[in-house]
Amino acid sequence: MKRCVIGGLVVAAVLTAGVGFAQNKARAENVPEIPFESVPNFFKMPPDVYFGESMGVARNSKGNIFVYHRRDDTRLFEFDPNGTFVREWTPGLYGFEFAHKVRVDRDDNVWVVDEGTNMVIKFNPEGRVVMVLGRRPEAIEGAVETPEGDPPADERYLFGRPTDVGWDGQGNIFISDGYINHRVVKFDRNGRFIRKVGSNLRGSEPYQFNTPHSLAVDAQGNVYVADRGNQRIQVFDNNLVLRAIYDNVGNPWEVCISPGPHQYLFSSNSNPDSNTPASSWDITGEIYKMELDGRIVGKFGRAGKALGQFQTVHGIDCRNPDELIISEISAWRVQKVRLRQTTTTSSR
Repeated sequence: MKRCVIGGLVVAAVLTAGVGFAQNKARAENVPEIPFESVPNFFKMPPDVYFGESMGVARNSKGNIFVYHRRDDTRLFEFDPNGTFVREWTPGLYGFEFAHKVRVDRDDNVWVVDEGTNMVIKFNPEGRVVMVLGRRPEAIEGAVETPEGDPPADERYLFGRPTDVGWDGQGNIFISDGYINHRVVKFDRNGRFIRKVGSNLRGSEPYQFNTPHSLAVDAQGNVYVADRGNQRIQVFDNNLVLRAIYDNVGNPWEVCISPGPHQYLFSSNSNPDSNTPASSWDITGEIYKMELDGRIVGKFGRAGKALGQFQTVHGIDCRNPDELIISEISAWRVQKVRLRQTTTTSSR
């Protein structure tokens, strides 16, 4: 592990990660455990309605919960604050193919990121499509696949299996474009390209990515990118200038920032959805609660399929930092989790 200076800050950075990645044990030591409980049977489904692989979860200002998941087809479900099913949004929409993330902005617009159609879609609170970013390949070309050989060109307005979306206080849009491309792109509130960081090539140097899998934006407009394949979170300012690297919480699958007034960063060192290698179950599965400067407040959870365990966490809603909604791929479920009050102890 090397040390590097970025914007006057000394940070730890992994500069030797390879093209692929395996889930790793976090480097952070002596991290306090946060006691928590999972609410049993929180979600109430209609008969014959069920979750598939639950890829993303988000709440709006009223407490309603949105779950974007892969079932017989990709589906977007809405629940009320008590977990009761409300409705399915836009079944059969052209932009729904292979769910990856759902987020809700400060105006209660609902955004979905679909890696199967290379699209990011914005719905107004009533469920009408009001913006589309990216473009679905023509059906004659078949499903989106990760290309072999030379990667496609680094296009401003086209994505290569995008992974997440976030916004700053001015409404600028940040998208992590993470499986074919390895970059983060900034657009203005109307969808016009501003700038990017990263490229269509994997890399392990600062400003490069190996599968940017999630992102979150804080109240100052800083962007926190889960650089999963490089075992780190890269933190950029609003102009995508690198400010810090946190490399001690394993391979982050999901990051979420609570709205404040005191903001926390949550990061999941998820066990792989492939469930291999089997040894990963013993060293992964935990979720970290952090200060925005990278200090670790504590961690909770471990890999497993029982209630209160986590099987490949892919989405976290932290609108209430003491009451999280957590979606999981391999367990085909979403859990409501309550963190119990503890004395704050920060760790590196």
